[in-house]
Amino acid sequence: MRILKQLLDFYINSSLHVALSVFALVKMTALLFSISSIEPCTFFAFFGTIVGYNFVKYYAVARAQKRQMRSQLKAITLLSLGSFIATAYYFLQLTQKTKIIALIFLLLTLLYTLPFFPNRRNARNWAGVKIYIVALCWVGVTLFLPIINANIPLTTSVGLVAMQRFILIFVLILIFEIIDLKLDDPHLKTVPQQIGVVPTKIVGSLLLLLFVVMEFLETNFKYSTVFLKLGIALTVLLFLLFAHEKRSKYYTSLWVESVPLFWWLLLILLRAK
Repeated sequence: MRILKQLLDFYINSSLHVALSVFALVKMTALLFSISSIEPCTFFAFFGTIVGYNFVKYYAVARAQKRQMRSQLKAITLLSLGSFIATAYYFLQLTQKTKIIALIFLLLTLLYTLPFFPNRRNARNWAGVKIYIVALCWVGVTLFLPIINANIPLTTSVGLVAMQRFILIFVLILIFEIIDLKLDDPHLKTVPQQIGVVPTKIVGSLLLLLFVVMEFLETNFKYSTVFLKLGIALTVLLFLLFAHEKRSKYYTSLWVESVPLFWWLLLILLRAK
């Protein structure tokens, strides 16, 4: 059991799980917009997520513990280096326009992590900004990169999917912010810090309602798709309502982050019928 727990912890701590969620959303974009050649974007997003998330999480730790890095951190560093090489390889396979968009999101990640201005904190510590940067990066990498790489026009349908995906990621991050309320620096001014836990859950619930209602704005909407979005919204709603500061780290890092995977698998089953 101890070995299994260590493997699970490595799987989560190394950002493999969150990378699979990003992978699932890119694959979902391919299904929604009938993109056949999706591999470069899919693996660029997967390996890039490992690099980006591990850089954000462990940059400061690695600098402070150069001579005494724990074995797990060393393994994560090796995984991140390998992922960086893979990211570079798949980056070269993207179209020129897609490369430019990818570099923009890379700059956002760096801005999120590194202090570019003297006597200034990084964007991660800018009051109230974190949640928007993370949600924007997720939408950009999982939706706009594959769309642009496939030369698909940015129609109102793409915009609708982008808004729905942004809302879902935003609410998922709200759950993380509720769980981490005691750990987060008060200067971060996360949503629960600013308005409280109960109002945050109300805001998240209203956003999930909007997430479902927006499906009816689609010109060729199907009731099966509406029911799928409703099922996803209800799942996230339950996670949101039962979120509190004493929850285990697995509540968010394993189960909440599984929502995109769950959504993708349901979409595959729906399309198979």
